[in-house]
Amino acid sequence: MESVQTLSPRATQNVTVIAAGSETTDVLAVEEPLEIRLGFEQAGKPVHRAISITMRTPGHDGELAAGFLFTEEIIHAPEQIRQIRHCGLKIGRQKGTLDRAAALNSNTIRVDLADQADIDLKRLERHFYTSSSCGVCGKSSIEAVAATAMPLAQTSGRLNGSVLRQLPAKLREAQAVFEHTGGLHASALFDMNGTLELVREDVGRHNALDKVIGAKFLEGELPLSDKVLLVSGRASFELVQKALMAGIPFMAAVGAPSSLAVDLAMEYGMTLVGFLRGDTFNIYCGEERIA
Repeated sequence: MESVQTLSPRATQNVTVIAAGSETTDVLAVEEPLEIRLGFEQAGKPVHRAISITMRTPGHDGELAAGFLFTEEIIHAPEQIRQIRHCGLKIGRQKGTLDRAAALNSNTIRVDLADQADIDLKRLERHFYTSSSCGVCGKSSIEAVAATAMPLAQTSGRLNGSVLRQLPAKLREAQAVFEHTGGLHASALFDMNGTLELVREDVGRHNALDKVIGAKFLEGELPLSDKVLLVSGRASFELVQKALMAGIPFMAAVGAPSSLAVDLAMEYGMTLVGFLRGDTFNIYCGEERIA
């Protein structure tokens, strides 16, 4: 399976502002639309279908697309993907070949399925529009967000409370774009010893988590049954749902959880921590995983 280059120079943008009565330069997090398209064969003919438009920060677009398709239950295994590539540009072509640098600036990405991939085409009848603030808003009905994840297996160890308290500082140190803009959400994976394994940033909290899940999905490492997920904002229903789809048993948030997020975490046996700041945190369910 081929995958797109993940790094993007377009994650930030410099602007001129007036601050304290004088002109200066500020750095903003970029927000641009990304159209996710799916390529597959139907009745022996190639079909390209738009699945979603999401407002995101450019970078790790391939992971975002893969994570979105997995958490929406459209694909289930990395072997179903033949290639992921940016597309949609009519410029940047020279002598019949695609200019790689120009293609990476495209706001359209296509996930081409392997010939033997078996997908539920009925799920493609729903069209999504997701804003950077809420991934659920564009779904057609409340039934569409019902989780189908199996209850989580018990982890072999427990997370020490002192290790848990250190995670937000480790996340902040790893947030390269946030350091310059102050305008991005982040999702990070840690092991049970508090070692940071992966972090992704985006203007959309759901996009940041899809990038994390997509990265592990493409590496064939799901379920993430021995990992701790930390999100930089609040714990919403959708974030808990996505974490459950990836088999993550432990989720912590710097901010507050919603009532529905707590209900869902409790139903599926997840450990959910909120208000993880400084030396304090609240355990909403699954306290048996914390020492």
